[in-house]
Parts: sequence; structure tokens; C-alpha cells
Amino acid sequence: MQNILQQATGFFILIPLLAFLLTLFWKNKQERPIARIVQFTKAFYLVATIIYGVAWVAYGMSPVSYKLINLYQTDHFVFAIQFYYDQITAVYSLVGSILFFLVATFSRYYMHRDEGYKRFFNTILFFALGYNIIIFSGNFETLFIGWEIIGLSSFLLIAFYRNRYLPVKNAFKTLSNYRISDVALILAMWMMHHLTQQNISFTQLNEANGIALQDNHHYMAVFIVIMIVLSATIKSAQLPFTSWLPRSMEGPTTSSAIFYGSLSVHIGVFLLLRTWPFWADMLWARILIITIGLATGIVATLIARVQSTVKTQIAYASAAQIGIIFIEVALGWHILALIHFGGNAFLRTYQLLVSPSVLNYLVHHQYFHYHAAKAKPLSAWHASRFVLGVKEWNLDSIMKRFAWDPFKWIGKRFLFLGSKGVIAIVLLLALISLSVSVIKPSFTGDQATLTATTMLVIALALTLFTFSYRGSAIKAWMYLLLAHLFIIAGIGINATHIYIAEVIFYTSGIVIAFTAGLVFLLQTKRMDDK
Repeated sequence: MQNILQQATGFFILIPLLAFLLTLFWKNKQERPIARIVQFTKAFYLVATIIYGVAWVAYGMSPVSYKLINLYQTDHFVFAIQFYYDQITAVYSLVGSILFFLVATFSRYYMHRDEGYKRFFNTILFFALGYNIIIFSGNFETLFIGWEIIGLSSFLLIAFYRNRYLPVKNAFKTLSNYRISDVALILAMWMMHHLTQQNISFTQLNEANGIALQDNHHYMAVFIVIMIVLSATIKSAQLPFTSWLPRSMEGPTTSSAIFYGSLSVHIGVFLLLRTWPFWADMLWARILIITIGLATGIVATLIARVQSTVKTQIAYASAAQIGIIFIEVALGWHILALIHFGGNAFLRTYQLLVSPSVLNYLVHHQYFHYHAAKAKPLSAWHASRFVLGVKEWNLDSIMKRFAWDPFKWIGKRFLFLGSKGVIAIVLLLALISLSVSVIKPSFTGDQATLTATTMLVIALALTLFTFSYRGSAIKAWMYLLLAHLFIIAGIGINATHIYIAEVIFYTSGIVIAFTAGLVFLLQTKRMDDK
């Protein structure tokens, strides 16, 4: 039975993947076959989740761990796709399967005759794939794959109405927050490898905790926990990153319901629950999480009470409840946190799905039964609280000033790179750097480190330039490729030995992504020129 349960975990990844690939073959106007594929997939997924959960309970509720494949392996590192199923996965899987089924059924009629009908369901299935990879992940590497898929699908759904300015702007704003979360999670994985000297699964986090509590590893453990908390805080829209959540609801109401009302926004909670064995004995970490949750709960509630739009009210109310869930996780009340997650997810999904009908009723009610409320004088305290709430406590302005403006300021120092002919000079320097990394002159240790650092600083400068440059998207894309060439050169000079497989893995990803992006940019340019 254990063998069957282990191997069956892979089917939860396969179900949305096959459905996603299948819907690609239908045209946008063929709504009925697309809807049937999605409906069947979600119904099958719901039934499979229930059957698997019942079998797991009957077997004794022992955690199920299964390594699917080793994608890459050296003497010091193993990159494996690994799955894990326990009570946390069971709850997230059940809640997710029910909500996917409900939202897919609702969207079949809600999105009828929309020009993006097919694109909407493609993205929903893509999100389901990423969600399942995360909740069934058995190690950080597998979790990060799903983490990236959810980030990409979120961006696509926020910018669903891509011919409008605000959806695209807010999609990029949300993606920018997600990038910080991604970097934090990568840094946590990187330091975890240095701490444990191996690629660990989630079942080994107790062992990692034992290593972390040693005095000579204290700072590494602190760094890992801070990065995990930062990643979870951003993903679950906790202070000071809460402002991206209401701005992410520019897409269709149904996508807002399943993404930012219920599932996607609770992934940060999942990360904290999954990594609990590592930081459970660190009192300062628990106090930090409680402080973040408490501050978010108070501030988000004050904001939600005075907002004029229903989506913004629901977004901040959801963030406030997630803040309370953060507190429950930090206190070790995990059963309560899971129940709270399910209740909040269902409530926010319901509120968002019925919000258009409620607004329609209230407009009708206003015409026939409206009575102006009597004006009441506000005290200085209440007036201040009201104004702060309306202005969302200036959270968006604070993020702009302290997070994005410094990067833009640095990037603008390199705007000379946008001049004609400069890109050819940078390309020549990149090729020379690559040649040096291949030849490997007889550098001393300090010389190699200095040369590699210089190349990596150049790569960072090119990346920051593309972040600030507004002249040509294609030129910015070219500079991103050159930045990666300098990264390869810097690593090649500093490393004592590099496996060919490592070079192939890294460069293949760059080449594929660059080529696809260039094709899309050229296609977009042709559409704009018409």
C-alpha cells in the first residue's frame, strides 16, 4: 500500500499538466471542448484527492515520501524531484481541489464569449500545476519549481486585460514583489546547502535544525530563517508588502477569487508550516513571525474598513486573517492554522464570486431606499485613522521609495549604455571575458577573485540598467543576455572545476528563454506597428 501511495503522488502533477497541454490544441472560439476538458480535469482531480486522502488516513496517516527522479547529480549535489504528503498537503490539496472545481464551473459561464476564454483556462490549469507541485514538494528544489510557475501564472492573469494600462502596470508591480520573494527563497536554499553540506528533503529538516543550533552555524541559521520569513511574508502579502494584493485583482473576478482570495495568497503560510521543524526552537524567529502577523492584522483591518471598492476591502481583510494565521503557525497551533486557512479561503472565494451581484443589488437598493447618514464629527484620532486607512497607510509609496527607487537610481547611472554603438563594445568585452574564463591564465587566487568579482559587478550593472531603461525593450533584452555572459565568465574564472553538464544546463536555459523572449518582443512590435 505504501508503494501505491508513493507512486500515486506523481499523478496529482500529471493531471493538470496533461489538461494544460490538451487545451492548447483548441481555438479560442471552441468554448465547449475547452470547458469540458477543464471540468473533467477538475472533477477527476477532486475525486482523486478524496480517494487518496481516505486511503492515506486508512493506512495510518504516516507521511509519504517519494523521489521521482534525479535531474542532476554530482559528488556534492543532487537535484531531485521529490514528493511528500502529510496532513498539511492533505488539507491544502482538498481545499484546492474543491475551489478549483467550483471556480472552473463558475468561470465556464462567467467567461462566455470573452476574447481570452482559452487563455484564461490555460492559465488556470498552469496555476493548478504550480500549486500541486508546491504542496506535494518533498524538497526546496521541487517547491521552487512550483513557486516560479505560480508567479508566472499570477502575472498572466493580473495582466489578462492586456490592452489596458492599469492591469499591465499592476501585473509588473506584483511580479516585482514576487521577484524579491524568489530571490529570498533561492538564498535560503543556497545557505541551507552550505549549512548541511547536502541537498536535504523536508523530512530531514529536524537534522538541519540540530546542525543550526551549533554555535559555529548560528549566523547561517539566522540568514536561512530570515530569508524563509521574507519569502513567506511577500507571498502572503504581509507588512510591509501588503499593498500588492489589492492591486493584483485587475484580472477576471474568478481568477482573483482563486488566486488572491484563497490559494496563492496562502502559499506563504504553507512555506512556514513546511519549514516549521527547522525554526521551531528559535524563539526570536517565532517572535518575528508573530510581530509581522499582528502588525498586518491590525493595519490591514483598519485599511479594509474604509476602502471604497469591494475587491480592495476583501484583499485587505484576507491579508489581516493571514496575519492571524501567521501567529497561529508561530505558536505551534498548526491544526487551528489549517482550519483557519480553509475557512478564510472558502469565505474570500465566495465573497469575490458574489461581489458583482452584491454591487448590482446595492445600486438598485440605493435608488429606492437610500437615506443619507447623519454627519458625525470625528475626533482627531478617528480622523487620522480614517485618512491613513484611505491612503492605505502609504504602503505603496513606502515600497516605491525604499525598494524600487534605489534600484532605478542606480540603473539610471548607466543610461549611457543605451547610446548607439555601446552595445557592440559591451558584446566585445563579454566575448573577451568568456575567452579569459576558458583559457584560465595563471592568475593567483586574489587576482582570480578580483577579476571574477569585476565581471559579476558588470553583470549587475547591466541588469540594473535594463530595469531603468525605457528606450527599447529589445535592446534591454539584449543587455540581459550580455549580463548572463559576464556571469558565466565570472563563475568560470573563479571556479576550480566546472562540469560540462553544469554549463549545458545553465546556458540552455538562457538560450531558450532569450530566444522565446526575443520572438515574443518582435511579434509584439509588429502588432504595435500595424
